[in-house]
Amino acid sequence: MFREMRKKERQMPLSECKKLLNESEYGFLAMTGEDGYPYSIALNYIYLDDKIYFHSALEGHKIDNLDYNDKVCFSIVGKTAVVENRFSRSYESIVVFGRAAQVDENEKTEIMIKLVEKYSPEKIDKGIGYIKEAKDKIKVYKIKIDHMSGKARK
Repeated sequence: MFREMRKKERQMPLSECKKLLNESEYGFLAMTGEDGYPYSIALNYIYLDDKIYFHSALEGHKIDNLDYNDKVCFSIVGKTAVVENRFSRSYESIVVFGRAAQVDENEKTEIMIKLVEKYSPEKIDKGIGYIKEAKDKIKVYKIKIDHMSGKARK
């Protein structure tokens, strides 16, 4: 169902893919909407229990696309550097294919707290207060991973 990597010598072990997912700051979510056009956006996320979680406003282009088609692609680019003497780059990247679904209210609060812990650990109390105020104005989604691959050139 999913393609095999062409340059197998660059394939990252699954453990390294998960490590990069845990350490990266943001990723790119790609979806397809009713108009058939791909749509990709950068977003904050957390990786927890082999799922990717992100939050969103209650409506918008992303929500319309996810309502239309729950199949998504999520990608991350880790460290990169120019290798000048070879006119090339070193890099690490991950591509995830999965299905996005909205979480329930209890999980929503838990995930929002985890997002605050990741992105604003010095402001946990203030973040929890914000979550209580904004809880009814956001949605939280999780991506159940169907396939993940990573590629690196060191």
